Amino acid sequence: MSNIDSNKKELSSGQREELLSVLKVRFEKNMNRHKGLEWAKVQAKLEDNTEKLWSLNEMERTGGEPDVVGYDEKTREYIFCDCSAESPIGRRNVCYDGEALESRKDHKPDNSAIDMAAAMGIGLLTEEQYRELQKLGNFDTKTSSWLKTPSDIRKLGGAIFADRRYDTVFVYHNSAPSYYGSRGFRGLLRV
Repeated sequence: MSNIDSNKKELSSGQREELLSVLKVRFEKNMNRHKGLEWAKVQAKLEDNTEKLWSLNEMERTGGEPDVVGYDEKTREYIFCDCSAESPIGRRNVCYDGEALESRKDHKPDNSAIDMAAAMGIGLLTEEQYRELQKLGNFDTKTSSWLKTPSDIRKLGGAIFADRRYDTVFVYHNSAPSYYGSRGFRGLLRV
């Protein structure tokens, strides 16, 4: 099964309508995340980017509850991020990347955060992006999320993750092959 299979990356018209409806309701309920932005403009951009719409559907399907968290004036792109209260349930129990997955001798998880994100057409949040998201609400108060790890840390076998405890965002380290039922990853998509 190839990740480049275009048939897999397209939604039916019914799926598109349903997803756009869900996204619109979430957008309107959470205006604090995207002050000054208009849903009609977001929807028009989404309708012109069917593959990105497919990626948003994958974010939604795996429990991410994606929403607009910003607009990049330079690139004219809307920034979507997983805004579920906890790390998306359909993306937990994963180690950091494919190399970490291959290094496990026993009890391998089914997937890795990096590979799963790539298959979905999204990226993991950086530490900076995660901290920005946390300014919009209290996320990961019972779970944690893998973050895009700097290459110098990854070369040494580690990976970073973050959560929110005691009203503070904490960034930690772990060995990249580790995985936990309460750790997943949040994605970012630019449209």
